[in-house]
Amino acid sequence: MNLLNRYILAQFFRNFIIVASAFVAIYLLVDFFEKIDNFLGHEKSIATIVQFFVFSIPFIIDMLGPVLILLAGVITLGILSHNNELTAMMAGGIHLRSIVSPLLIGSLIFTMLFLAMAQWILPRTIATTNTIWYEGVKGMVPLGIHRNGRYYYKGKEGFFSFARPWPEKDVFLDFSYSSWSPDHKLETLVSAQKAEWTESNGWQLTKGQIQRNINPEAYRTTLFQKQAFAFPEKPEFFFVPKYQAAELSLTELFQEMHNKNTDHETAVARTNFYGRISYTLLGIPLLLLGLPMLLLSFKKWGKDLSIAVPVSCGMAFVAWGLWGALQSLATAGYLSPVIAAMLIHILFGLSGFYFLHKQGS
Repeated sequence: MNLLNRYILAQFFRNFIIVASAFVAIYLLVDFFEKIDNFLGHEKSIATIVQFFVFSIPFIIDMLGPVLILLAGVITLGILSHNNELTAMMAGGIHLRSIVSPLLIGSLIFTMLFLAMAQWILPRTIATTNTIWYEGVKGMVPLGIHRNGRYYYKGKEGFFSFARPWPEKDVFLDFSYSSWSPDHKLETLVSAQKAEWTESNGWQLTKGQIQRNINPEAYRTTLFQKQAFAFPEKPEFFFVPKYQAAELSLTELFQEMHNKNTDHETAVARTNFYGRISYTLLGIPLLLLGLPMLLLSFKKWGKDLSIAVPVSCGMAFVAWGLWGALQSLATAGYLSPVIAAMLIHILFGLSGFYFLHKQGS
């Protein structure tokens, strides 16, 4: 890497750190004043409060990552232009492509760091902040988990396990309910091919069996075609916190795609995985389009970053909106998760290459 590339790359890194520090500080300040009353109201210690906000920093950086890359690149090129360094470079025969390349290399480096953070750091830090906030402050204790396409819940008197292919319906497949004695011995096991719950009839199980412990060494099995049961829990009491999905690493999100029983669940899992990677990579196409937009704004309004930076932020919000809309369409099954993940990158990336070519010619 020659001296010029190292110089531009160093400027990009410095501006990224400055922008990231400013955004993180503002976010933490706002979040602090919004949540400090909740922490104090539940008599949380200063150490717990500090731990919560410190562990929130990786999530903030990950959430703002594409915008941070965009603004760092725009500010770097803007300062070079404002100081007439960009003009001097181009007058010396250096092509715009060579000037922009270190910025793209820098964006790629930070994107790789974001992917590594999503794999190894974010799951742990988000799990810590979720535990402090949702369980320690809000009192939302999770009753169940979702693993390999099945749900597991601990009720007041027993344990539930089932598949739920239609989340909007109270219909459960491969249903089982077990109750245990105080010394951890199985007392009753109810299993059925299907279970339904309604307000009028309660729990109705179809094609199942009941195993009851009659002595320490034996169980009595009773078969049934359809039978009502008075389980103490309703489906609305089953609680798998939605926030726990954010605690999954990239490899865990990938594994989730292959552990679903229905097409809808698989589509949602695929959307979560491809969307997660898509969002992390969004900074590169944003920068590709933001750099020529900066040069165009300089030609029209002069070398003033007070105009270029808001324009870049507006472009980032448009990209966020489009990305969110595409993910919603993919979740609903109207669009392929792969297309939803790639479309905005293709549009912004090709547009950026085109405008950069026009500016450099």
